[in-house]
Amino acid sequence: METTDLSRTITIDNIAVNLRVPDISDYYWIGQKEVFRLLSAAWLKMNAKDRIMTPVLIGPPGCGKTTLACAVAKEFQQPVYPMNCTSDMRPDDLLITPVIAKDSQVLYRASGLVSAMVNGGVCVLDEANRMNEKSWASLAALLDDRRYIESISSGTKIMAHPEFRLVATMNDDSSTFTVPEYIESRLKPILPVEFPSVHELKEIIAYHMPFVTPEHIQAVIQYLDDQKQRGSITSYSIRDAINITCFSSKNPNDTLDSIGRTILKIHDRPVTVKKSIFIGI
Repeated sequence: METTDLSRTITIDNIAVNLRVPDISDYYWIGQKEVFRLLSAAWLKMNAKDRIMTPVLIGPPGCGKTTLACAVAKEFQQPVYPMNCTSDMRPDDLLITPVIAKDSQVLYRASGLVSAMVNGGVCVLDEANRMNEKSWASLAALLDDRRYIESISSGTKIMAHPEFRLVATMNDDSSTFTVPEYIESRLKPILPVEFPSVHELKEIIAYHMPFVTPEHIQAVIQYLDDQKQRGSITSYSIRDAINITCFSSKNPNDTLDSIGRTILKIHDRPVTVKKSIFIGI
């Protein structure tokens, strides 16, 4: 297998495969030190024969599961490849996709998962329980001691780099599939990620928006909590809190109540845990 850099083209079984570039976002985790420690422990290798586990991060939408996974990957100094999973995802989408080039030749493009496997990076399967069983089945050998995938489209077998790591994030809602039992047994440990405390939420918003005053951040959090108590919203995510802080800071002449009413009026529907305050914005 030829190697040069993270975005290279490699040759496997005489087939050229183009790898993807890793994510370049800067991730930082605030609060919930215990789940950070547990995820790090699941990925830790005590010696050459130690097994890297494949954990699951489970929690409500917007609680920071993907950020947590990417932040731990940064601690391990590994390139990270997030992948959004969908109900219509095929094994080719998950592994290697054939593409017709201008000269009518077939090119093979590796997914973020395969790129992480080759480069010794971290793949984050985001909302993994939206995948169907056929896609999960293509990962069975990767998730046990065999540590490889077989691509039917390219006719190649790819072994995972010894430092390759995988984590799945999952939401618990009605639009997801049941993970097959033979796959579920390979996904351990299961780590719950909770919504941050008020103090942690203040820190998170301040980190993303350092130019906003602490008093304004406190007012936003108080406003959201008041709306939740009144039943105007059933819940809100970290993303909601950051976005409404951003929006309100751009409208200094408006009160938070007037801004909130405008947002709810634009969408003209009640906001629930599955419908973010900022859907469509």
